[in-house]
Amino acid sequence: MLDVIVVNYNTAHLLQRMFDACDAAAQDMPLRYWVVDNASRDDSVQVLRRDHPNAFVQVNEKNVGFGRANNQMVEHLTGEYALLLNTDAFVAPTALQVAIDCLQRRPNVGAVGVRLTTEDGQLQPSCRYFPTPWNMFLQRTGLSRWFFGVQMVDDYSWDHQGERECDWVPGCFLLIRKKVIDQIGLFDPRYFLYFEEVDLCKRIQAAGWKVLYTGATSAVHLGGESAKTVAKITQSGRQISELQVESELLYVRKHHGLVGLWQHLALTHLADAITATKDLLKRRGWEIARAQFERGAALRRMCGLTRWGRVSTR
Repeated sequence: MLDVIVVNYNTAHLLQRMFDACDAAAQDMPLRYWVVDNASRDDSVQVLRRDHPNAFVQVNEKNVGFGRANNQMVEHLTGEYALLLNTDAFVAPTALQVAIDCLQRRPNVGAVGVRLTTEDGQLQPSCRYFPTPWNMFLQRTGLSRWFFGVQMVDDYSWDHQGERECDWVPGCFLLIRKKVIDQIGLFDPRYFLYFEEVDLCKRIQAAGWKVLYTGATSAVHLGGESAKTVAKITQSGRQISELQVESELLYVRKHHGLVGLWQHLALTHLADAITATKDLLKRRGWEIARAQFERGAALRRMCGLTRWGRVSTR
C-alpha cells in the first residue's frame, strides 16, 4: 500500500490527468489517496467527489498553505512510504516502482525524487543543492561562472540519467519513508509556500538519512499552476511574490542564523545594484533596471513583518 498525499488549489482541470497517470503507474500496487483541497475557488471539490470517490478528501475553509495542508494528512498514513504529489505533476508509468525500489535497495535513504521535465521533455531542476546567501547571490548576478568551487543550487553539467545523492528534491514528487515522518515530522508549518521541501530535506539529512535523485524514471511537471492564482507573474514568466521572499527569509534565518540573514540582505542589495547596472549598460531602459530592486524592497518589508525571519505572516 502506497499513501499518496495531494494538495489541490484551483486545479480542477488537472485532477483527472494526475489521477490517471498515478493509477497507471501503480500497476498492481494498491494506492490510497489523501487529498486536501485548500479552499479552491473553482469546482475542484465537486470534481473530486464526483470523479474520484475512492480518494479521501478534506476541504479546508481557507487556504492554509502547501506545507500545512500536507501535514493534515500525516495522521492518516499507514503505509511504509508516502508520496507527496502535486496536481500538476504527471508520473511516468515506471515512476512509482522505480522510486520505491530505490528506498528498498538503500536503507539509509529517507527520500527520493525523480527527473522532472516540461511537457516537451526539457529538463527541469530535479537534483538540487542547498541555497546559501552566497550561491544565491552568484546565481542571480551571473558571477557563478567565475567561482568554480562553489556548489550552486542546480548543476546541469551532467545528463541527469543516473542516480545521485543530493541535498534536496522538489516537493512536486517526493517519496518519503513513513519512519522518517514519524522521526522528524513533515513540513515546518511556518512556510506557507516555497522552501518547505528544502527545509524538510535538510532536516532529513540532519537526522542521519540520505536524499536521493534517480534519473531512471520521470514525471512531467507543469509548474506554478496553483501559484498563478496567488502570485504575480513577470513578463519572463518567473513568479515574483512576497510569499517566495518570505519563505526565503525564514529559511535563511533558520539555517544560517542572524549573521547569515544580514549577509543575505547585503548580498541581495549588491545583486540589485549589479543587475541594474548590467541592464543600463545593455540599454534595456530605466524601468527594467529599477525592477531589479523589487526583491530587495520586498525583503526589507518582510524582515519587519517576520520579525527578522522568525515568524510567518500567514
